[in-house]
Amino acid sequence: MTKYKLEYIWLDGYTPVPNLRGKTQIKEYSSFPELEQLPLWGFDGSSTQQAEGRSSDCVLKPVRHFFDSQRKDGVLVLCEVMMPDGVTPHPSNKRATILDDGGAWFGFEQEYFFYKNGRPLGFPDMGYPAPQGPYYTGVGYANVGSVARHIVEEHLDICLAAGINHEGINAEVAKGQWEFQIFGKGSKRAADEMWMARYLMQRLCEKYEIDVEYHCKPLGATDWNGSGMHANFSTTYLRDVGGQAYFEKLMAAFEAAREEHIAVYGPDNHLRLTGHHETQSIHQFSYGVADRGASIRVPHSFVKNGYRGYLEDRRPNSQGDPYQIASQILKTIATVPISAEAGVAAAA
Repeated sequence: MTKYKLEYIWLDGYTPVPNLRGKTQIKEYSSFPELEQLPLWGFDGSSTQQAEGRSSDCVLKPVRHFFDSQRKDGVLVLCEVMMPDGVTPHPSNKRATILDDGGAWFGFEQEYFFYKNGRPLGFPDMGYPAPQGPYYTGVGYANVGSVARHIVEEHLDICLAAGINHEGINAEVAKGQWEFQIFGKGSKRAADEMWMARYLMQRLCEKYEIDVEYHCKPLGATDWNGSGMHANFSTTYLRDVGGQAYFEKLMAAFEAAREEHIAVYGPDNHLRLTGHHETQSIHQFSYGVADRGASIRVPHSFVKNGYRGYLEDRRPNSQGDPYQIASQILKTIATVPISAEAGVAAAA
């Protein structure tokens, strides 16, 4: 029997942005445990904005688990927060609101800044570095410094070892700004793995004494790009049937639900969605082929394939909760009717 270190990880009740939390318990197993072998566990919800002190018990329900390459015999256990009965989702549990659709695919593009001593990594103590331009996908000390690439490469290896579908990394437009991408098939998979990848990035940065800044516009009203978390999405119907008429109805539904989407696409998005720096105004909705200044970017491949494939919602920001983003996108898609014959064909 081996004593495994089980790191139970969950989202707390802070708003508008939940924090990642984690604590470890030790359990003996004959081999790396299956998900079904991992027990429910409790925590003090009064310390996480999820309960009052007079009735503070909350329950952690394991929903995914991963290999933890950074700890000997380590297991990363992603959990949903449940009420004391262990069955009812806690109000803060946004994962439970996602429509269960195995044919839904999501890809999230997480942008973020590395911060050191209150400033983006690589910024001078006073003022700003040279204007943005050479930093995007840049190489060399002047562009990316001496530490950031070590972190993103190590993070990539840790995610891949865990089995997370991490699809790529690149330096972003602003100095000290980077991006990684997570893709998953199924309505919850990519969101699960994005939260786990965020956890692993933040834990990794502890040893470098560097913070991860997810705020969508940490440099305020300056001529520096903000940070987004573009959401690429598709459903079985959109990939296999689609069509221009369906696409136009879908875009009309997204426009009608603009406020509901903005409400869950991350706080302070008005600072980022200004109509500048490759964004559409927060007060407008638009879509366009290969248009990075639109709310929805339509890939050339989508149109060439008979309006079939995936679409990119560019409005979600870097602090957004991928659970809430996926939930709202699927809710809006569900309002657009499809023909019975086409629906049967797509499901076949």
